[in-house]
Amino acid sequence: MLSFFRKKTSEDLTTVLPSKATSSHVRSNAAELPAPTLQELGYRNANDLRETIYDFLRTIRDPEKPNTLEDLGVVYEDGIFVNETTPGNVGVVRVEFNPTVPHCSLATLIGLCIRMKIERNINHSLKLDIYIKKGAHTTEDEINKQINDKERIAAAMENPNLKQLVENCIKEEE
Repeated sequence: MLSFFRKKTSEDLTTVLPSKATSSHVRSNAAELPAPTLQELGYRNANDLRETIYDFLRTIRDPEKPNTLEDLGVVYEDGIFVNETTPGNVGVVRVEFNPTVPHCSLATLIGLCIRMKIERNINHSLKLDIYIKKGAHTTEDEINKQINDKERIAAAMENPNLKQLVENCIKEEE
Protein backbone atom coordinates (compact mmCIF):
# COMPACT_ATOMS: atom_id res chain seq x y z
CA MET A 1 0.00 0.00 0.00
CA LEU A 2 1.27 3.45 -0.89
CA SER A 3 1.75 5.86 1.96
CA PHE A 4 1.56 9.65 1.74
CA PHE A 5 4.35 9.90 4.26
CA ARG A 6 7.93 8.93 3.82
CA LYS A 7 8.57 6.89 6.92
CA LYS A 8 11.96 6.44 8.43
CA THR A 9 13.10 2.89 8.96
CA SER A 10 13.85 1.61 12.43
CA GLU A 11 17.54 1.91 11.55
CA ASP A 12 17.07 5.64 10.89
CA LEU A 13 15.40 6.08 14.26
CA THR A 14 17.94 4.30 16.45
CA THR A 15 20.35 6.38 18.43
CA VAL A 16 23.27 5.15 20.47
CA LEU A 17 23.28 6.67 23.93
CA PRO A 18 25.84 6.06 26.64
CA SER A 19 24.39 4.23 29.64
CA LYS A 20 25.43 4.58 33.26
CA ALA A 21 27.59 1.50 32.76
CA THR A 22 30.47 1.38 30.29
CA SER A 23 28.39 -0.30 27.56
CA SER A 24 26.17 1.46 25.02
CA HIS A 25 22.39 1.36 24.97
CA VAL A 26 20.42 1.45 21.70
CA ARG A 27 17.14 3.35 21.75
CA SER A 28 14.55 3.30 18.97
CA ASN A 29 11.79 5.44 20.42
CA ALA A 30 10.99 7.98 17.69
CA ALA A 31 8.73 10.00 19.99
CA GLU A 32 11.74 11.09 22.05
CA LEU A 33 13.84 12.16 19.09
CA PRO A 34 13.49 15.80 18.01
CA ALA A 35 12.25 16.37 14.47
CA PRO A 36 14.95 17.57 12.10
CA THR A 37 14.84 21.23 11.19
CA LEU A 38 14.61 22.39 7.59
CA GLN A 39 18.29 23.29 7.81
CA GLU A 40 19.16 19.78 8.98
CA LEU A 41 17.21 18.42 5.99
CA GLY A 42 19.29 20.56 3.63
CA TYR A 43 17.03 23.60 3.10
CA ARG A 44 17.96 27.17 3.95
CA ASN A 45 14.37 27.98 5.02
CA ALA A 46 10.71 27.28 4.19
CA ASN A 47 11.00 29.25 0.94
CA ASP A 48 13.87 26.99 -0.16
CA LEU A 49 11.66 23.91 0.39
CA ARG A 50 8.86 25.60 -1.55
CA GLU A 51 11.21 26.37 -4.47
CA THR A 52 12.53 22.79 -4.41
CA ILE A 53 9.02 21.37 -4.64
CA TYR A 54 8.12 23.79 -7.43
CA ASP A 55 11.19 22.72 -9.40
CA PHE A 56 9.88 19.15 -9.30
CA LEU A 57 6.32 20.11 -10.25
CA ARG A 58 7.16 22.42 -13.11
CA THR A 59 8.42 19.53 -15.25
CA ILE A 60 5.24 17.41 -15.03
CA ARG A 61 3.73 17.05 -18.48
CA ASP A 62 0.04 17.55 -19.19
CA PRO A 63 -1.66 14.22 -19.99
CA GLU A 64 -3.29 15.60 -23.15
CA LYS A 65 -0.98 18.32 -24.41
CA PRO A 66 2.74 18.45 -25.18
CA ASN A 67 3.19 21.17 -22.54
CA THR A 68 4.29 21.09 -18.93
CA LEU A 69 1.95 22.05 -16.11
CA GLU A 70 4.08 25.17 -15.62
CA ASP A 71 3.64 26.17 -19.29
CA LEU A 72 -0.13 25.89 -18.91
CA GLY A 73 -0.26 27.77 -15.59
CA VAL A 74 -1.65 24.70 -13.79
CA VAL A 75 1.13 24.77 -11.17
CA TYR A 76 2.74 27.96 -9.93
CA GLU A 77 5.18 28.81 -7.18
CA ASP A 78 2.64 30.89 -5.23
CA GLY A 79 0.44 27.79 -4.99
CA ILE A 80 2.90 25.98 -2.69
CA PHE A 81 2.60 26.63 1.02
CA VAL A 82 4.94 25.28 3.71
CA ASN A 83 2.80 25.15 6.86
CA GLU A 84 3.42 24.50 10.54
CA THR A 85 4.49 20.98 11.45
CA THR A 86 1.99 18.49 12.88
CA PRO A 87 1.98 17.61 16.59
CA GLY A 88 4.17 14.63 15.58
CA ASN A 89 6.68 17.06 14.02
CA VAL A 90 5.93 16.11 10.41
CA GLY A 91 6.29 18.93 7.90
CA VAL A 92 3.08 19.97 6.13
CA VAL A 93 3.03 21.21 2.55
CA ARG A 94 -0.10 22.35 0.73
CA VAL A 95 -0.02 22.41 -3.06
CA GLU A 96 -2.74 24.23 -4.89
CA PHE A 97 -3.19 23.81 -8.65
CA ASN A 98 -5.41 25.43 -11.23
CA PRO A 99 -6.85 23.23 -14.01
CA THR A 100 -6.95 24.91 -17.42
CA VAL A 101 -10.77 24.74 -17.63
CA PRO A 102 -13.48 24.50 -14.92
CA HIS A 103 -14.65 21.10 -16.18
CA CYS A 104 -11.22 19.54 -16.79
CA SER A 105 -11.74 15.78 -16.93
CA LEU A 106 -8.11 15.10 -16.02
CA ALA A 107 -7.90 17.18 -12.82
CA THR A 108 -7.80 14.05 -10.64
CA LEU A 109 -4.99 12.59 -12.74
CA ILE A 110 -3.05 15.86 -12.52
CA GLY A 111 -3.45 15.85 -8.73
CA LEU A 112 -2.20 12.26 -8.64
CA CYS A 113 0.83 13.22 -10.75
CA ILE A 114 1.63 16.11 -8.41
CA ARG A 115 1.46 13.79 -5.39
CA MET A 116 3.61 11.07 -6.97
CA LYS A 117 6.24 13.55 -8.19
CA ILE A 118 6.67 15.06 -4.72
CA GLU A 119 6.62 11.73 -2.88
CA ARG A 120 9.31 10.30 -5.13
CA ASN A 121 11.60 13.30 -4.84
CA ILE A 122 11.30 14.44 -1.23
CA ASN A 123 12.98 11.87 0.99
CA HIS A 124 11.87 12.98 4.42
CA SER A 125 8.62 12.96 6.39
CA LEU A 126 6.10 15.25 4.78
CA LYS A 127 2.32 15.47 4.90
CA LEU A 128 1.00 16.56 1.53
CA ASP A 129 -2.29 18.36 1.09
CA ILE A 130 -3.10 18.79 -2.59
CA TYR A 131 -6.06 20.91 -3.64
CA ILE A 132 -7.59 22.50 -6.69
CA LYS A 133 -7.60 26.28 -6.39
CA LYS A 134 -10.89 27.41 -4.84
CA GLY A 135 -13.47 28.11 -7.53
CA ALA A 136 -11.32 26.74 -10.39
CA HIS A 137 -13.26 23.51 -11.05
CA THR A 138 -16.91 22.51 -11.07
CA THR A 139 -16.31 19.39 -8.93
CA GLU A 140 -13.33 20.58 -6.89
CA ASP A 141 -14.61 19.22 -3.55
CA GLU A 142 -14.99 15.68 -4.90
CA ILE A 143 -11.61 15.78 -6.64
CA ASN A 144 -9.87 17.21 -3.57
CA LYS A 145 -11.31 14.34 -1.53
CA GLN A 146 -10.01 11.78 -4.03
CA ILE A 147 -6.47 13.14 -4.33
CA ASN A 148 -6.06 13.35 -0.56
CA ASP A 149 -7.43 9.90 0.27
CA LYS A 150 -4.73 7.34 1.04
CA GLU A 151 -6.74 4.30 -0.04
CA ARG A 152 -7.90 5.87 -3.31
CA ILE A 153 -4.35 6.86 -4.20
CA ALA A 154 -3.11 3.34 -3.47
CA ALA A 155 -5.89 1.79 -5.55
CA ALA A 156 -5.22 4.18 -8.44
CA MET A 157 -1.52 3.34 -8.50
CA GLU A 158 -2.32 -0.39 -8.59
CA ASN A 159 -4.12 0.08 -11.92
CA PRO A 160 -1.40 -0.66 -14.54
CA ASN A 161 -2.85 1.66 -17.20
CA LEU A 162 -3.26 4.58 -14.81
CA LYS A 163 0.15 3.95 -13.30
CA GLN A 164 1.76 4.05 -16.77
CA LEU A 165 -0.04 7.30 -17.56
CA VAL A 166 1.24 8.87 -14.33
CA GLU A 167 4.77 7.59 -15.02
CA ASN A 168 4.72 9.16 -18.49
CA CYS A 169 3.60 12.52 -17.08
CA ILE A 170 6.15 12.69 -14.25
CA LYS A 171 9.23 11.22 -15.88
CA GLU A 172 12.14 13.58 -16.38
CA GLU A 173 13.19 14.52 -19.88
CA GLU A 174 16.52 13.05 -20.89
